Amino acid sequence: MWDWFSANSIWFLSAAALGITALIFFRNRFRDRIAKLKPEQRNTRRNRVINRIYLYAMGILLVIILAAVVAIVFSGEGANATINTEDIQEWLLTNGISILAYIIIAYVIFRLLKLAVPRLVIGFVKARGKGRHSKSWFEKRAQTLSNMITWTLGLIIAAITLFMILPKFNVDITPLLAGAGVAGIAIGFGAQNLIKDFVSGVFILMEDQYNTGDVVKIAGISGTVEEVNLRRTVLRDLDGILHTIPNGIITTASNYTRDWSRVKLDVSVGYNEDMDHVFEVINRVGKEMAGDEHFRTLIKTPPQVLRVQKFGDSGIDIRILGDVRPMKQWEVTGELRKRLKKAFDDEGIEIPWPHVKLYFGENQQGNGIVCKACSHPNPAAGKFCANCGAKLG
Repeated sequence: MWDWFSANSIWFLSAAALGITALIFFRNRFRDRIAKLKPEQRNTRRNRVINRIYLYAMGILLVIILAAVVAIVFSGEGANATINTEDIQEWLLTNGISILAYIIIAYVIFRLLKLAVPRLVIGFVKARGKGRHSKSWFEKRAQTLSNMITWTLGLIIAAITLFMILPKFNVDITPLLAGAGVAGIAIGFGAQNLIKDFVSGVFILMEDQYNTGDVVKIAGISGTVEEVNLRRTVLRDLDGILHTIPNGIITTASNYTRDWSRVKLDVSVGYNEDMDHVFEVINRVGKEMAGDEHFRTLIKTPPQVLRVQKFGDSGIDIRILGDVRPMKQWEVTGELRKRLKKAFDDEGIEIPWPHVKLYFGENQQGNGIVCKACSHPNPAAGKFCANCGAKLG
């Protein structure tokens, strides 16, 4: 049985590796699908069964890989080498136990880091931002930093473990380290943009420019940050389009949801309206909205008139400002527009629309000719009415 397994060990190794890859892929797809379901749609019992099957299958495939590696290593000792139980026992006692210990220790360290890093990060973030940021900022910041630090340390642990295991298979790691240094220099020259992405990512995270869940505008694209790491930032816009942006091209980052947000609304009224009355109506609507049972939890300062912004083509533009909780400015602005329209209708305040007044280059009242048929004013030099075509004079 062992001879047959040794003769086909490379195929067992390949098949097991493909099996593990497929398991991880379908496991991630399954998790993504479950995450999109509503809580009442999730089958907890079925999920537990699937998770248990996944763990059993993963364990069996790992055992097959380990056995295949052992068979390949011993079969490489010579063309006539015979793999027997004594050889396996000797190898396991001298090298196998050490390799298994390295893997277990690395896994335990990584699991401990996954538990400890979020708590340490939360404590650090709260100490640095105490009294200056909202609760949602703490959650977003802690999640972003925890993910980045955990997986970076995980890669470092995996690399160290690999270099500790390779000598057990009689692999000299000195040439590998030297080759890695030369390859690193070569890659550095050929991957300057990638290095730039990583450096920019470090500064983005260190300077707390934005975190997962923030609404930002970067590289000319606005959206919600779904993922940020050392190399890239992933945004999803209002159309549901997912944008992947390398950190190296980000020169300006505009965060719409840091600590607090603001309602900024320009409302146009007719030129014949009493500005004091209009200001009083707008401020009253803002105060009523700030006292509403739902919106009072969203509004920090009631929306109110800031100033007359400009004299527009069709009316006078009035600017309204008010501070709200992060990410609530769009909801509050939409409700404010609706309430202002209703209040203006009740008070008889005109909201103008674009219109054009024609002027023919002469004083219509002093030198113009009024058509007797339709009372339309016409230039003094005209012979026929521009409106109805009747003869003038």
